[in-house]
This record gives sequence, C-alpha cells and structure tokens, in this order.
Amino acid sequence: MDAGRSLAKVRLAHERAAAALPPMPVIIGAPRSGTTLLRFMLDAHPLLAIPPETGFLMQAKYIEGEGDTARDALFDLITGFPPAGPTWNDFGLTREELRFELELAEPFDLASGIRAFYRLYAARQNKPRYGDKTPFYCEHIDSIRQLLPEARFVHIIRDGRDSALSLRPLWFSPGKDITTLANQWRRLIEKARADGREDYLEIRYERLLTETEAVLREVCTFIDLPFDPVMLRYYEHASERLKQHRTMHNPAGEVLVTHEQRVKQDKLLMEPPQQERIARWKEEMTSAEQAEFRAAAGDLLKELGYEL
Repeated sequence: MDAGRSLAKVRLAHERAAAALPPMPVIIGAPRSGTTLLRFMLDAHPLLAIPPETGFLMQAKYIEGEGDTARDALFDLITGFPPAGPTWNDFGLTREELRFELELAEPFDLASGIRAFYRLYAARQNKPRYGDKTPFYCEHIDSIRQLLPEARFVHIIRDGRDSALSLRPLWFSPGKDITTLANQWRRLIEKARADGREDYLEIRYERLLTETEAVLREVCTFIDLPFDPVMLRYYEHASERLKQHRTMHNPAGEVLVTHEQRVKQDKLLMEPPQQERIARWKEEMTSAEQAEFRAAAGDLLKELGYEL
C-alpha cells in the first residue's frame, strides 16, 4: 500500500509539473510527408525552437533505476542514439552542457531530464519554448504521452504516392519497391490515427502548401502559440538551420551520409512552398506502380479523401 501511495504521489507531482508547462508540439508523419517543412515553419517563430530529429524518446521508457543511475542512462541515450549512427552532433551542444543541465534536475526523473535537453537546445537558439519533429514517433504516441503529458502531436499527412516518390531514392528508404513504401506509409498513419486523442491534430501537406497561413494558424491555436507572420518566411532562415544537419558516422567512423547529401535532400526548404509538389504521382509513377500502391494502401487513400 505504501509503495502504491508513493507511486501515486510521484505521478501526481509529474502531472502537476506538466500542467504548468506550455504545450510541446511533436511533429509526426510518414517520412517525406512534410514534417521537416512544418518543423522549419514553426521553428522560424521567435518563441519556439525545434531541433533536428531526436529519436531517443522511443527508447527512454526502457531506462530503469532512479537518481544518478537513470541520469547517466539518459545522458548515454541522448548522446549515443541511434547506435548505428548517432545524431548528437546535429544539436550543436556539448556533452558538458548536457551533463550540467541534467545535474540541475533534482530530484531527477526521466521527464525532467528530457525537458532539460530540450530546454538547453531552445536556450541555444535564444528561445523560451521547444518542440520535436521525428516522423517515426507516429508509433510511440502513447509512451511519449505518458512521459511528457504536455506533448501535443501534430500529424501531417501527404498522399502516400507522392511520399513514396520522394522517399524511394533516399538513403533511409525502407526499400525501392512500391509495396514496401506503401506498407510503411500505411502502418505509420494508421498507428498515429488510432492513438490520437484530444492532444492530437491532423493536418494535410497539400493544404499546408495551398493555404499555408490558415493551417499554421490552426497549429498555433492547438499549441497555444501566437501566430507570427515570420513563419511564412521560414525559407529565409533555412540555409542557416540546415547547417545543423551534420555528416553522420557509424561507430566505426565510416560515413553514413554527408552533410552535403542531407542538405540536398531538403534543398526545397530554402524556397517558398511549391504547389507543384502536389500529385506528382500522376506523371512520375507508372500505371503498374500506381496499381501496386492501390493494392497495398488504396483503402486508406480513399478513407483520407485522396483520388485513386
């Protein structure tokens, strides 16, 4: 009974701490659905900083222990994730800075430690609020929600055929065949939609390009952030922000992808929204590929209102 009461008190304190914080936008979506575009738009706001993809939140729930044990484990996770090619260098922070911030979280718990990382990143951008953009958090909404109750999930959806065309040539594509790409798109969207609650907002990539201000106003209202027109000019700052996308190495020191390759895959962020990116599949997918995508995910395309 005492242990149960103690756990309940910790949970209550955790919830009260989260309630005192502003909403934290977490941008999710199938890869190449406009998550980075939305990140750059929101990150252009003078009050909000959103780092390059983190990924470690999906693993934080496995950290055991408390106090220094949990603190050290979180430090290792943030600075070493993913093991095959850590993205730590993208954040522009030093290990000493992160260690210092984690030490300030006392008494320590995972939520306070994770918030310390985001707070540190935002401070380096001279901004008071923070968020996240990691597409595959589509599959981890529940665990992130439990860890960070202040999280607000913004799910951006794009026609899966256009996403597939954009993703297929890139180094992180799950495969080259349409069925594999369609299955991933479907899995991520269905999982996110199934787990969405009052802390979940769904927007469309196509409408973000054609009604940019209206969509951004909706997002700002959802995350309790005053709209600022500077977000419409995100591309003016994109070149500087893309400098954070560093060359990635595996543990052996071998190059996985260069800085130049990463910038090239996001080069359109340095230009205003391009409406011609909509429905590219009609011209760039063969009839056989279109049929293959419909066979794998046509019912979801229809459910979402996309032309078949």
